[in-house]
Amino acid sequence: MPDMQVIPAVDVLGGNAVRLAQGDYDQVTRYADDPIEMVRHWADAGADLVHVVDLEGARSGVLNRGLVERLGAVDVPIQFGGGIRNVASAEVAFAAGLSRVVVGSVLLGDGAGEFVSALDPEAIVAGVDVRSGRARGSGWEDDGVDADAALERVLDLGLTTILATGIETDGMMVGPDLELLARFRAQAPAARLIASGGVGSLDDFDALVALGADAVVVGRALYEDRFAFAEALDRAADLR
Repeated sequence: MPDMQVIPAVDVLGGNAVRLAQGDYDQVTRYADDPIEMVRHWADAGADLVHVVDLEGARSGVLNRGLVERLGAVDVPIQFGGGIRNVASAEVAFAAGLSRVVVGSVLLGDGAGEFVSALDPEAIVAGVDVRSGRARGSGWEDDGVDADAALERVLDLGLTTILATGIETDGMMVGPDLELLARFRAQAPAARLIASGGVGSLDDFDALVALGADAVVVGRALYEDRFAFAEALDRAADLR
């Protein structure tokens, strides 16, 4: 059985690498002036994939082409979210050299089928970001739809990689939303499940492996030295 993949996160707001607490744009912690340097840092530390989200793009729906082009010049695979609401913006990301796009809002709209059919489904990560039982879009600021219904819609579109985020735990380092993740694992047993939100200790990796997560996105715990990235890789390997 392969190791659970550990994916460091770089969230971008105002040109800086930051983290939000529970998706709140008013609770921002800045960790670096240049997000590109943070991506390079994680690549040098051994990451085989980096998760990058442009938070302003996620909220506005507008792709930051300059950021995308700078990321594409970094020699590490990147899965990118934020501002990808149509085929054209996804194609800009792929043309720049990014490996995957993370999308949420577009998959819940009327044009979801056309969006998926125009691209390589293997390069699409379906982001299902859940607060109070509802999958939220538009930078986590809309009313959302029922989370289980959202996941079912994603699966019906033929997508096989799910990024599940418990918004209440995101950036809090209190542990992942295991109930949400276990429910999604049961609902989508054949999908690649990426857990996101809440990781605060190496013990959280035990729980994620136990419920069958294939990968985990880790942000604040790495930036605040709860554990080193190398320790996370070792723990994930030992659990398999």
